[in-house]
Amino acid sequence: MNRTLKLGLDFLFGLIIPIIILSRFSDELGNITAYVVSALIPVAWVVIDLLFITKRFNFITSFLGLNAVLRGILAFWFVDGVAYAFKDSASSLLWVVIFGGSLMFGRPLFGAFVAQGLGPQNRDQERAIGDLFDEKSVHRAIWRGTLGMVVVSMVATVANFFLNLRIVVAEFGTQAFNLQVAESNAIARFAIAVPEALALMVLMGFVLRAVYAALPQAEGDPDFWELMRLREENRAQKP
Repeated sequence: MNRTLKLGLDFLFGLIIPIIILSRFSDELGNITAYVVSALIPVAWVVIDLLFITKRFNFITSFLGLNAVLRGILAFWFVDGVAYAFKDSASSLLWVVIFGGSLMFGRPLFGAFVAQGLGPQNRDQERAIGDLFDEKSVHRAIWRGTLGMVVVSMVATVANFFLNLRIVVAEFGTQAFNLQVAESNAIARFAIAVPEALALMVLMGFVLRAVYAALPQAEGDPDFWELMRLREENRAQKP
C-alpha cells in the first residue's frame, strides 16, 4: 500500500472517525456505546492492517498488535477521573515497561526496531546484523537509543496523563465525557504523538549513524547490504 494512503488511513481510523462518533453520534448510539465503538475502531484498524494489509509479522508488528489488544481490553474498563487518565496512558506506559525491562536484562530492544527497518530478507542477513550489533560502538548506541526511547515514552505517558486529568473531568457515561475524550484525543495526537514520533526518528538516526560508522567505507553510494557484504568479506580475509 502507498505510504501516503496508509498514513491517511491511520489518521482516519485512528483519530477522525473516533472523534466524529464521540462528538456526533452519542445521542443516536448512546453515550457508552459510542465511547466503546470509538475506542475499538482504532484497535480494529490495527488488527486488519496486520492481518490483511501489511501481513508482516515481526517484532514491531507483534508489539503494535499487543498494544492494540491492550487498548481493546481497556475500552471496557468504564472509569473516569484519575482512573481514566491512567487507562488512556497505559499503552504509552507499556513501552516504558517493556523497553526499560530490556535494559535491565541487558537486551536493549531498540536494536529490534533498527534491524526491522534495515529489512533483512533471510537468516544469513539476520545473523550478519546480529554480529554487527554486537560490536561495542553499535551496542552502546543501541543501549542509548533504548534508554532514549524509555525517556521519550515516559514523558509522553506523563503528559498524556495530566492532559486527560485536566480535560476529561465529566462523569463516565455522559455526553460531556465523550466530548471531553474527543477533545483530549485530538490535542494529544498533535501535541504529544507528533513530537514523540519526531523524537523517535532522531533516536533512530543516532543509532543508524553508529551502524554505518562500523561498516567499511566504499566509493560511490552503496546500499546497506552492499556494505554488509564488504564487511563480511573483510572479516573472512582476516587470519
